[in-house]
Amino acid sequence: MIKRFFNLLDPLLRYVIDHPYKVLILSFFAAALSLAMARNLRIDNDIAKLIPQDYPSVQALYKLRDQVGSESELAVAIKSPSFEANLHFADTLIIEAMQLQMPDEETYWFSRFEYRKNVEFLKDNGLYFATQEELDKLEDYLIDEIADAKQEANPFFFELEDEDETNQDSIAEELNDIYNELIGSEYELSEDSTILVIKFYANGSQTDLEFVSNVYEELQTLVDSLGPYRFHSDMEITLAGRLIRTLIEIETITEDVTESFGAGVLMLLMVVVIYFLYKSYHISTGNHFNKKVLFNELIRAPSIAFIIGIPLILSLCWTFGAAYLFIGNLNIMTSTLGLLLFGMGLDFGIHLFARYSEERGKGYSVEEAIKISFTATGEAVLVVGITTSAAFYILMIGEFKGFSEFGMIAGTGIIFSILSYLIFLPALLVIFDRSGFINMNVLPEARLANNKTPNNNRIKRMAPVILITGLVLTLYSVFVLKDLEFEYDFGKLEPEYERYHELNSSVRQAYSDRKNRNPAYIITDHPDQAIKVAEILRERVESDSLSPTVDRIELFQDRYSQNTEWASSKLKRITKIRSLLNDPFLENRDDEQLQKLRRASSTLSPIPITSVPDFIKKPFTSNNGEIGNLVIIYPSVGLSDGKNSINFADDVGVVSLGPSSSFYAASTSIVASDMLQLMISEAPYMVILTISVVIIFKLIILGKIRWVILALLPLLFSFLWLFGWMSIMNWKLNFYNLVVLPTILGIGDDSGIHMVHRYLEEGKGSIGAVLRSTGEHISISALTTSVGFGGLLFSIHPGMSSIGEMAISGILLTLLAALLLLPALLVVWEQFDGKPRRK
Repeated sequence: MIKRFFNLLDPLLRYVIDHPYKVLILSFFAAALSLAMARNLRIDNDIAKLIPQDYPSVQALYKLRDQVGSESELAVAIKSPSFEANLHFADTLIIEAMQLQMPDEETYWFSRFEYRKNVEFLKDNGLYFATQEELDKLEDYLIDEIADAKQEANPFFFELEDEDETNQDSIAEELNDIYNELIGSEYELSEDSTILVIKFYANGSQTDLEFVSNVYEELQTLVDSLGPYRFHSDMEITLAGRLIRTLIEIETITEDVTESFGAGVLMLLMVVVIYFLYKSYHISTGNHFNKKVLFNELIRAPSIAFIIGIPLILSLCWTFGAAYLFIGNLNIMTSTLGLLLFGMGLDFGIHLFARYSEERGKGYSVEEAIKISFTATGEAVLVVGITTSAAFYILMIGEFKGFSEFGMIAGTGIIFSILSYLIFLPALLVIFDRSGFINMNVLPEARLANNKTPNNNRIKRMAPVILITGLVLTLYSVFVLKDLEFEYDFGKLEPEYERYHELNSSVRQAYSDRKNRNPAYIITDHPDQAIKVAEILRERVESDSLSPTVDRIELFQDRYSQNTEWASSKLKRITKIRSLLNDPFLENRDDEQLQKLRRASSTLSPIPITSVPDFIKKPFTSNNGEIGNLVIIYPSVGLSDGKNSINFADDVGVVSLGPSSSFYAASTSIVASDMLQLMISEAPYMVILTISVVIIFKLIILGKIRWVILALLPLLFSFLWLFGWMSIMNWKLNFYNLVVLPTILGIGDDSGIHMVHRYLEEGKGSIGAVLRSTGEHISISALTTSVGFGGLLFSIHPGMSSIGEMAISGILLTLLAALLLLPALLVVWEQFDGKPRRK
């Protein structure tokens, strides 16, 4: 079938040879159009876009962003020796910033801000906003204090043993913490009051990079226009906050990928040039040193880089132009594909150009060498390309976009690489060979060396040792497979963003957000539903003793309600506490904490909603002004650990109030847990499907099951060896390198197909010749592919670095199996009268 396909392509190949310049012009024109589209590609690190958009966790997150805004804040740190100057600048900035409008002139950049708390109001009415649980603790504490005071006042009382006051002191400390958290300080200030912080919350998604970039740019422009030096000569303004972390992360990754691509491409081309410099010199001279030939080859070396590299660069333009048309953005995984596709696609050029060099070395003309190379080796290249691209395309059926988008772009890139080399490379060879830019003149003494056939004796002697060693390695790998672990901790897979920490260093001196990090939100349709949701969640928390993940649940109605019965009940509680504070045994105690509580219990009448400070209402207010529909759930565990995220999602992910009334928690951590579970569940199926595709295509191409088995065994063995190597190196599977597993199967299959295809072409007894020729080609191909992935080893991103480690190890192991295990199997097969015939 493949041969018939190539027969159909014969007129096209003839046209390319006869009209090379027309082919060049058309190819460059198509690449220019594609590059114009590809330049619009951006990296989107929104994990919510990596899983199906109909997932409840994704829908809940989008609803949260729409109704509440960004989950993260933009912090402005104002620093100067003058507290008054800082206040003046802050007041001015807030007025101007809250009036900033987006280009559509209908939406403001910011939905709310946090700056100043009306603490005097809270100091007078703090207990009115205390929860029932907090009031219970306060009441119990005061009753115990009165009882202790009565005992101490009894003249006949004496202690028979030392009283343990640890519990009482602990309660007092807890109450003090509650008071400080509720009342807090008036401003977010550093200890020396030289740094004042304002927190703005933007009307947009924290994962929309263009929005985040624009909002910081707009605010920076406003800050510059206000002129901080006008307020104080030493004033410094720093824009920081968690919102900028996303921007810094993507900028860092983009810079990292760009630098890796540039360095990787240069390294790859250098490897290819050195290899073909050696090969061309060897073909031209055999084993004889010739200074003139060596000098000429060095002069012509850049031409090789051009011939091999340009078709691939064109194919990358086409690939990423198509990616922009069909996907629109790159994700954190597909962002690495530029260098990877360059490394993988280079294999095709190496095989075709190497075979062309060999045929020219045998004395064939340019046209004859092209025809032989592109119909014989071209068949193998097409087979490998189709198999590899099919292995990638099979990933598209996955729901996890890390698989599906990676597969779509990679598969398309492989197809475009093949087309570029099969059509564009012959045109370049015609132009460069006829112009003398590549040297294909062979010395007479070299022609004999080129046609010499190596013997197979050494391979036959080593075959038993190789097979036994391979079997031992396979058994070991299968044995340790059960111990393979998955790295759930995202914190270990992310780099330290120094710029982010540097920007936030001033902010951190004024406040810390660690305690309230990564809360989940449940948005209900009505405040009454929010109360019921909170009750159900609290019941879950109380009953969960095995894997608790919830620290606290906050509800606006816990602290305030416009219901008259609630207000009456709250005032009665406050009156009771006030009476306890005025008990004769406490009345005269000069205790600072009791004085604070007396002032906080001075509320005598209901407080209207209009008098409630904004900083209490705002966290529970949606963009449309509704108050009390939000339930905020704070985790008690670090959610950078995927296991904690999964447990947290299990605990709070969904709350049902009835058969048709379910509410879903919104949090990037909950989306991350869904993503992890989806990825882990799909990975085994992707591997199995990839192997199935490889087997099917090998059956179609090689025709007989025995050749499929021979070509497949080294791939499967080396794939298992990878897990043994991971065990030795103490590597773990993770969110990033898991995508590489099916990729290794697709890439690793190349070596086996090329070896078996060439063996079938040459016939029985040709193993030595196949190793010298095709074995050399697949070695340099594996090296270039490894170099392509090798750029990731130097990435500052541990997750991307792990992709490089896994891919390089897998590719080199498949090469090892193809060069050692496969020839050994073929030697043994020949001893049983295997008779290879071309299909």
